[in-house]
Amino acid sequence: MGVTIFTNEYSSSVSPTRMFTALIIDSRNLLPKLLPKFVKDVNVIEGDGGAGSIEQVNFNEASPFKYLKQKIDILDKENLICKYTMIEGDPLGDKLESISYEVKFEATNDGGCVCKMASSYKTIGEFDVNEEDVKEGRESTIGIYKVVESYLLENPQVYA
Repeated sequence: MGVTIFTNEYSSSVSPTRMFTALIIDSRNLLPKLLPKFVKDVNVIEGDGGAGSIEQVNFNEASPFKYLKQKIDILDKENLICKYTMIEGDPLGDKLESISYEVKFEATNDGGCVCKMASSYKTIGEFDVNEEDVKEGRESTIGIYKVVESYLLENPQVYA
């Protein structure tokens, strides 16, 4: 069993508070609305949606996955940080025990933000995760961020 960590950044012209609210706090409502071909629904199956809660994301036919479950480890609304762990579901396959994520939104001088992401892949057995293994997931995440960013730019009153 090993742990491999990858980091990534995404810059946006939208404020960090609005991006955090859209992608973290209200993602249960927003993602199925903006990505209906891929995300069927997001449900809190344990807890109140805060730290310690477990969410289940159910995907539609256009997605290669059926579902995933993630536990919210830390939800810091003041500092715009969320840490969560994928604990079950198709993306883990038979080689990953879990994937932990830390997402932080930081303000930039132009009123936008930088989203800093770290992903920790905890493997089963001797399997090693490499850059190519996570490329598709990272591109998918950035695609979601771009869709949300476009929506927020087109709707400046949302989460204002």
